[in-house]
Amino acid sequence: MIDLVISQLTDVFRIGLIIALVITTIRTSAVTGRRIPLACGVVFVAVMLPLTLPSGSVAVTDSILAGLLSNLIILLHVLAVARLVQLLRR
Repeated sequence: MIDLVISQLTDVFRIGLIIALVITTIRTSAVTGRRIPLACGVVFVAVMLPLTLPSGSVAVTDSILAGLLSNLIILLHVLAVARLVQLLRR
């Protein structure tokens, strides 16, 4: 399971999707808020990737659970960088 999480943490496509999610959420936060869109996006990416790009050696449920964990880790880092950028722009 740890190897699966590490491989997902280095997945460039997953990282790009989370970055796009954060950028979109920031831009639309006045209308939609932040918490619910971020939570739905994290779950969507965690479910979508294993279902569309299956790995034959890993069960889909294990891949989804590992995806949730890795998405949250990536999201925390992307939100920290986004906050830093916001502070430096002021």
